[in-house]
Amino acid sequence: MKQVVQNYKSGELAVLDVPVPGCKPGGVLVRTAYSLISTGTELMKVSEAGMSMLGKARSRPDQVAKVMQSVATNGVPATYRKVMGKLDSYTPLGYSLCGVVEQVGTGIDDVAVGDLVACAGNEHALHAELNWVPKNLYARVPDGLAPRHAAFGTVGSIALQGVRRGEPQLGEVALVIGLGLIGQLVVQLLAASGVRVVGVDPDPVRCELAERLGAAACGDPASAAVEAAVAELTGGHGVDQVYLAAGGGSNQPVELAARLCRDRGRVVDIGKCRLDLPWNAYYEKELDVRFSRSYGPGRYDPEYELEGRDYPIGYVRWTERRNLACFLDLLARGSVDVEPLVSHIADFDDAVETYQRLKDGDLKAVAVLFRYPEQKEEAEAPAVAVPAVRRSGKASTPARSGKASVRLAFVGAGNYATSMLLPHLAERDGVTLSTVVTTTALSAANAKRKFGFAEATTDLDAVLGDPSIDAVFVVTRHSSHAELTRKALLAGKTVFVEKPLALTEDDLAGVLAAVEESGNDRLQVGFNRRFAPLLQEARKRFGARTGPASLRYLVNAGRLQHGSWYLQQGTEGSRFAGEGGHFIDTASWLLEADPVSVYAVATSGNEDLQVVLRYPDGSTATISYVTTGAAGFPKETLDLVADGKVLRLDDFVRASVYDGRRKRWVSSRLPKARDKGQSAELAAFIKAVRTGGPMPVPLESLVATTSATLAVQAGLVGGAPVTLARAR
Repeated sequence: MKQVVQNYKSGELAVLDVPVPGCKPGGVLVRTAYSLISTGTELMKVSEAGMSMLGKARSRPDQVAKVMQSVATNGVPATYRKVMGKLDSYTPLGYSLCGVVEQVGTGIDDVAVGDLVACAGNEHALHAELNWVPKNLYARVPDGLAPRHAAFGTVGSIALQGVRRGEPQLGEVALVIGLGLIGQLVVQLLAASGVRVVGVDPDPVRCELAERLGAAACGDPASAAVEAAVAELTGGHGVDQVYLAAGGGSNQPVELAARLCRDRGRVVDIGKCRLDLPWNAYYEKELDVRFSRSYGPGRYDPEYELEGRDYPIGYVRWTERRNLACFLDLLARGSVDVEPLVSHIADFDDAVETYQRLKDGDLKAVAVLFRYPEQKEEAEAPAVAVPAVRRSGKASTPARSGKASVRLAFVGAGNYATSMLLPHLAERDGVTLSTVVTTTALSAANAKRKFGFAEATTDLDAVLGDPSIDAVFVVTRHSSHAELTRKALLAGKTVFVEKPLALTEDDLAGVLAAVEESGNDRLQVGFNRRFAPLLQEARKRFGARTGPASLRYLVNAGRLQHGSWYLQQGTEGSRFAGEGGHFIDTASWLLEADPVSVYAVATSGNEDLQVVLRYPDGSTATISYVTTGAAGFPKETLDLVADGKVLRLDDFVRASVYDGRRKRWVSSRLPKARDKGQSAELAAFIKAVRTGGPMPVPLESLVATTSATLAVQAGLVGGAPVTLARAR
């Protein structure tokens, strides 16, 4: 089997072939599905290994003391050989994983072969294909919890034990210093406990993430905003408890803790930071300084960890194993969400490169997972195949250059067509509204009168057979979009279909079959937001990016009125299936790629959705589609964070770009009305029809967005990420 190792003397990292561990009594043999890189603890160890011998000594004074004691006892030559022998050997990395039980040792009766378990321990939950794990260091994964999320079990237990040491009470205020992986989890656990949280970190991206995950306010430790937030939340008294989740050699965290903590408050050290306590400050407030020892009671006790001797629950309520099981339960019930923390998922074979990228700063991440060779994402939930776009040898619809006017037909004339599309087309030069087709004569007559169509009819076939019509707009109810689009493509027409393109995978396949059969790929779906002038300008001002991005898109959709046909899910699909493509397309356009996986969760009754999209470069987009928000709150707000920059869009009326500590650009004035891009989108479509040039959005992108939208329902049913596998 393969395992990640490091030589502490040379700093070399490698993936070695090593023997499979035996399945000893009192434990289980686990085949790893996902293991988590602790971007704090492990990177510190990796960085130390690259130091000179003097640097190593300075970073580990505790080990230097042991060496000096050995010199006194055994002499210099023997001590030197012992130390060099230990340094010049491979040591393992990793301590948090999820996997499948492959073999059960004697004395184990609480799990069976095939069970999914989360495992802990820097000697037992290693970055390796197989691990032997003793009884008190694993816990069964609750049904429905994705393996990649269960892999957070150990670091979650560390955060949970830290919070327990702080003894939070309902209504208290806490300060979390350091918003790395542990700090982000502490924020969520405190928020779930009814505690208001202020976060501190010099990284604005991590501050923004913590606020999204429940913090009341976050800021740079040097910022007056942090002290102001504490004063406001506590009435000037100071926070009830401080959690030190920062690392490094600065003494600033403990000094800040003393300044912002209330009289007789509690300070809990979770991370490995400098602790030169300013005596006067801590004495005058009589602060209670506590340490949190890793995953909980049982840690470093060989009788508990290796021999499986549990502590009676009446005396020790929360042990290592009980903390692990508790954190998994919190994940399964949605009280804690680790998906936004996943910055990157790397194949296990790329472990060395991944560590190097993290060390060099090329990969900026909160949490990184290794996915193992035999654990394809398809095993978590059925993959949705993104259909391949195939074209026959036939030519697409020829260019219409030289024509005085582009002749259009509309199939459907409902509210959206008459309010958002036709007003932009009726007065546009070079456009002739030829025919409107509806199922009822009156609606066709109304559209003819209001917008000046030459003809109104209920005969679709006559329109599709009219060679003078250049393009057909499909603006009907959702369930008919795919079939009408298919017919129009086969008739040789350029097609503009309002979203969604399809409600099922079979419908989408039917559209693509028409493309292949006819050779006509002249298709546009009404994803207009990428054409919005304000968003286009904001993207231009944001500029190119080099690292992965994090995108948050809040859609305050509101409740539908009673009787709306959107509620007819049996025939018209879910509400998100109908309009979710808008937001997925916008995210993909901003991130310049198509998603590779979709994860979706919903509140009871599926009223509010959280959709997480993952992209090839490690970027993520989180779409919060909610119907239970306040009606007066803006409908759409978007934040794009990458490379130390933030793009902010407020409901298509205001946009800004932040760079470092200042705003680099703010839209100069508020537009008279929200421009979500319909006019610019229609202009691009008409130009493509007239000239025969490329369509505004590649067909492959339209298909990828549609497949991702359809995958949301599959993800809700399966309760796990859905891979978007590209068909060939």
